[in-house]
Amino acid sequence: MILVLSALIIWVAMWGLNTRLANGPHAETRFIRFLVPAIFGLTILVAWELLVRGLAVPLVILPAPSHVMATFFSELPTLWLDFKQTFLKGALSGYVIGCGAAFLAAILVDRYDFLRRGLLPVGNFVAALPIVGTAPILVMWFGFDWQSKAAVVVVMVFFPMLVNTVAGLQETTVMQRDLMRTYGAGYWATLTKLRLPAAMPFIFNGLKISTTLALIGAIVAEFFGSPTMGMGFRISTSVGQLALDMVWAEIVVAALAGSAFYGVVALAEASMTFWHPSHRK
Repeated sequence: MILVLSALIIWVAMWGLNTRLANGPHAETRFIRFLVPAIFGLTILVAWELLVRGLAVPLVILPAPSHVMATFFSELPTLWLDFKQTFLKGALSGYVIGCGAAFLAAILVDRYDFLRRGLLPVGNFVAALPIVGTAPILVMWFGFDWQSKAAVVVVMVFFPMLVNTVAGLQETTVMQRDLMRTYGAGYWATLTKLRLPAAMPFIFNGLKISTTLALIGAIVAEFFGSPTMGMGFRISTSVGQLALDMVWAEIVVAALAGSAFYGVVALAEASMTFWHPSHRK
């Protein structure tokens, strides 16, 4: 009971501290913007630890963060192999192929109107298909290794990237395009010097959305067939063995990988679209 009461006291105290920091005179400084979510995340972990131990929650229901981290460090070699199989081979390769193909397809869709009328409705239909329905089919087509997971990722990221890029290419105004024509610029010169730069915020929006979809697709695809490694494979087998600490360790790896992947794309966006109003202070 003391641990439960301590968790409540810590939660209320940290909530008050975060509220004060977020509403204080220095709330918009970089340090405070980093400190507030850091305190919030640490508060959740401490409260989780104290509540699980204070209420004697069984390990098969919810392990304590300290138990998860102990498993994480003790199983680092296994987690690294799973990370390479799922993220580096399946998710990353599918992401590059899917986003690259979607970008080229968006150029063609923008160039030829009949593709816009025919491909985009099909894209909306395919994007609505549940992954649990398409993943087993692609696993049977491409085999049980990482290639089938990459294929699932390609299907998941292709149409969000396509739709965002096509929308971005329409961002310029008629006056801007007419001005380029008065300078004697053809289609490709207008595309590279005017329309693609204007579309960059939309393109990066598609890339950021696809970072999360890629990792989710690769993990879920491994539930339907995989060699004896991979994050999805490990989660599935560990749940069957009631090894919830290993499941949470894999979730930690997925969270770290997904956050880092998103952060890299966000940094690239900030460096390439610094002129956009969203990045102005």
